[in-house]
Amino acid sequence: MSLKDKIQDDVKSSLKSADSFGVGVLRMLLSSLKNREIEKRAQESGLTDEEIVEVLRKEAKKRREAADIYLKSGRNDLGEKELAELNLIKSYLPPEIDLKEIEGAIRKVIDSGTRDFGTVMKEAMKELKGRAEAGTVSEIVRKLIR
Repeated sequence: MSLKDKIQDDVKSSLKSADSFGVGVLRMLLSSLKNREIEKRAQESGLTDEEIVEVLRKEAKKRREAADIYLKSGRNDLGEKELAELNLIKSYLPPEIDLKEIEGAIRKVIDSGTRDFGTVMKEAMKELKGRAEAGTVSEIVRKLIR
């Protein structure tokens, strides 16, 4: 069962249990996946789970940024809604690796002789392949390059 099939099944379950919030978020995710399929012209073959995870990470990032903006501007009601959507999206993402593993991957890149921030980030993100957020990686890179 692919990740997309799981989301579709969860939409059906949410509809049966009258969970309008879950239905809305999951339908939005399916819409984003459909847009990605159209963009890629992969309607027949569909998206791989890796591509689906990439779309979900983008959607999660949007929710995180929107929640930050809302909470900073005093709109806690909207910020909480965005955080709830983020938590639902995160439930479909593979767990992120811990900070020690991220730091180990970055140290490996730095030990190869690279000390330029951009290059280290690029190589570290290749190494981590979406298992860690860019903001977290950036923070650790800045700390280790100093």
